Amino acid sequence: MTDQSLAQASDIAVWVTMVLLTVAMLAFAAHLAITGSRRDAEARAASEGMPRAGSGGTVDSTLAQVRDGAPGAGDPGSGGSGSGVSVLDRAESSPPPTRRWGVIGLQVTWLATFALMAAVALRGLAVERAPLGNMYEFALVAAMFTLIVFSLWSLRRDRLWLGLFVTLPVLLILGLAKISWYTEASDLMPSLNSIWLWIHVSVATLSVALFTIGAVLALLYLAKDRAQAKGEVTGWLAALPSVPSLERITYGIHIIAFPLWTFTLIAGAIWAEQAWGRYWGWDPKEVWTFVIWVVYAAYLHARATAGWTVRKATWLAVAGFVCIMINYGVVNLFFVGWHSYSGV
Repeated sequence: MTDQSLAQASDIAVWVTMVLLTVAMLAFAAHLAITGSRRDAEARAASEGMPRAGSGGTVDSTLAQVRDGAPGAGDPGSGGSGSGVSVLDRAESSPPPTRRWGVIGLQVTWLATFALMAAVALRGLAVERAPLGNMYEFALVAAMFTLIVFSLWSLRRDRLWLGLFVTLPVLLILGLAKISWYTEASDLMPSLNSIWLWIHVSVATLSVALFTIGAVLALLYLAKDRAQAKGEVTGWLAALPSVPSLERITYGIHIIAFPLWTFTLIAGAIWAEQAWGRYWGWDPKEVWTFVIWVVYAAYLHARATAGWTVRKATWLAVAGFVCIMINYGVVNLFFVGWHSYSGV
């Protein structure tokens, strides 16, 4: 039995999530644009020998004069705009404009995360099962995990520069889910009625979420590394962390995602034995799950092998995510097999 009112509420929550993600995406884009412009200006100032804020330049010297009570910018008698205390208060209380937009984007992203969590929960309540029984529900949960991972990560590290590149693919995934993969709330088919639905598919969606962020980081690393090799790190690329930092983050997130995908592969085989009486049947979905595992294993191996450059190894990570997109965007929809129920 399904509750259509709850299913409709879930659909509305998904649309609300998409609106919020659009706002967050625009705020993160403004953050990147302003930060990149500021760093470009600082780089030009440094090349021309001009003092910069934070390096003993005019801003720091002015604040030092105000703190020491020297006449200057904060002294009324010297033509300043007010007392030294008021100047310092404004300087300490007002966040830099480059960070303000990013913080707004992160706050809206949190709202979108909660809205999508509500959408998934309402979908589950509507069908009285785990909301993982078809491709539409899989996309919702994978998008939810992507937002959760990014939002929680941003609590520990400054990841405002990454916000645009997370909200954009999540917004695209949700758009595809609503337009191309939408499935009416319904009961499970018998072969899916198992505890392994919770175990296997939940870990698979979390793995896909991590691989999505990993692919984004890999592409950002490749873009900035190429620009740096040409001596043209300007604009939004200048707002990103250094090339070595981007590569380390990319490798680190894949180190977490790969064991989860390994578990997904093993759990799927166990579930297949319980449902169909065999661990492996060369089903297209099973084959592509293994292909994805092989490509990411090759990336991690190449990353640790002296004969490979880091840049070449990172291209394997991108290739792994392309295989994931083929798996869920092509195999699920156009290949006939035991997993054809995952399509629309």
